[in-house]
Amino acid sequence: MKWIAKLYIVCAIGATLASPGLYAQRSAGYLKAADKYFNRAEYASAATYYEKYLNAGKGVTAANSDPYAVMQAGVTGNVSSPGNQRLTAIYHLAESYRLLTDYTKAAPYYKEVLEADDKQFLLAQYQYAVVLRTQGEYAAAESVCSAFLKNYTTVDEWHAKATAELANLQFIQQQLANADTAKYVFHKPVDGKAGASYAPLWLNASTVLFTATWQEGNASHINRLYQATYSNGNFTDVVKTNLPVVAAHQGAAAVSEDGLTLYFTAWNVVNGEKHAAIYSSTHATVTDAVWSKPVLLSAAINATGSNTQQPHLMPGGKQLLYVSDKPGGQGGYDIWYATLDSKGQVIATANAGKVINTPGNEQAPYYHAPSGTLVFTTDGRTGMGGYDLFYSKGTPGYFAAPVNFGYPVNSVKDDMYFASSGKGEDILENVLFCSDRSATCCLELLALQVKPAPVAVKPEPVQQVTEQPVVTVTEPLVVIPRNPAQPMVLNHVYYTLNSAEIQPASFPALNQLADSLLANPHMVVEIGGHTDSTGSGALNQALSQSRADHVKAYLVSKGVNKNRISAKGYGSDKPLAPNTYPDGTDNPEGREKNRRTEITIIRK
Repeated sequence: MKWIAKLYIVCAIGATLASPGLYAQRSAGYLKAADKYFNRAEYASAATYYEKYLNAGKGVTAANSDPYAVMQAGVTGNVSSPGNQRLTAIYHLAESYRLLTDYTKAAPYYKEVLEADDKQFLLAQYQYAVVLRTQGEYAAAESVCSAFLKNYTTVDEWHAKATAELANLQFIQQQLANADTAKYVFHKPVDGKAGASYAPLWLNASTVLFTATWQEGNASHINRLYQATYSNGNFTDVVKTNLPVVAAHQGAAAVSEDGLTLYFTAWNVVNGEKHAAIYSSTHATVTDAVWSKPVLLSAAINATGSNTQQPHLMPGGKQLLYVSDKPGGQGGYDIWYATLDSKGQVIATANAGKVINTPGNEQAPYYHAPSGTLVFTTDGRTGMGGYDLFYSKGTPGYFAAPVNFGYPVNSVKDDMYFASSGKGEDILENVLFCSDRSATCCLELLALQVKPAPVAVKPEPVQQVTEQPVVTVTEPLVVIPRNPAQPMVLNHVYYTLNSAEIQPASFPALNQLADSLLANPHMVVEIGGHTDSTGSGALNQALSQSRADHVKAYLVSKGVNKNRISAKGYGSDKPLAPNTYPDGTDNPEGREKNRRTEITIIRK
């Protein structure tokens, strides 16, 4: 009769486990665990337990996690519980998936929350708009974002974020309408591996150092450095770098020109907070597979209480670009640079300044020496949404206003960690960068090739240059003047007021001009910058020259040989119309005509 007793015991246990009281106890345990992980910013674990709580513990697998992040996790809004415990859990689940960049899973939960109570969970409107944007639902995202701005009357960071998101949505639709995607070919050099792969660094024309969070034994989502051979668009012979471990995560590295010194980021995450710093390591020869015990860089770079990460060495090894949230910046994460002595010791550090940094976050600096161009990513400027890649001509301390690469280099998700092995002026030659555009959770390495694609030129009426940006552009640019040596005003070229920064609304016109120059390879042109008479002659001269230089830099970035373009600033010396009326009063229309950028054919 023992089997009867055993059966009775099993049945009794089953009945106990199925009892409502015990399930309620387990449900409360799931919620408690989920809230604990959520408050610690451990969103993968939080999502798993919120799913268990909401789905009676059934059919839930561990959530995808990607701490690709040498980036800081996003900031969630504070929501006071409305007394509806389940609805709050749904909102936190949506937030967890969003912060894991799993937007597909986040979307239905935001929708459910807003349909149930869009007043209590007001921030969910903005966050849902962001998610809709990543899903390509731009009209819906714009509608939801506009509704949020109408309902959210407090002027604070959330209002600013939503305003920026609305501008991004308009920029996205303008970019998609005007992009020449046929020229751009994307390829995944690493495919079929679970986890993130990012932060590429060309060691030579065929060897790449990068960071990945690939499964190793029982450990997953641990960032480590890898090296691979790059051949025919693919990574082969992938090996993990033999670097002593000083933190849970290590990656995002730079290497000296002689190959003997490695700078890298090491970081831990404690109670949801990241603690990152830059270390250096050496080895005796480039063939030595083992690196020395890492040494923490000085406090001049690794400021106490701050995160410092993503080192990049300038040509010659005398300056180190890096990213930090330490005091003295413009807000969020900023790009900084340190001057190094012959032994690699820090002499001085400086912020890259307001030209580069914004109140948002700037990340992943890279310097392309052949073209003298800084490339970085930011979420603080108008773009495709998330992090966009920008470029800026110059050197540390003397950078020009950044320009957005536009679509399809940038996507509606995060795009960052740019690296080019090109030896010429074309910065888009032999490019590796990272994006989560086709991933559910993680950054992936992408290879980019650009094919010249000349297009036919159609002359159209011209429009004068103004100081005001326009988001939607419907008229094409007159790209080639009919008469050589006759200056022609460029249509739809806009700058930030009193700045040389080219507004994103100018990109379609400048892209058409670049295509026309590529289609006429023997043509040599001058880009002329002009101002009105407001301000001193010296300032107007400098501003007009800088604007002409920026237009030239943009055209060069699109593949036009720099030797075919000259840039000259004329200040206010060549007005098209009077700046004032005969009685001395101001002539606004005349000033508007005089603020312009012109193209002149020097040789056909």
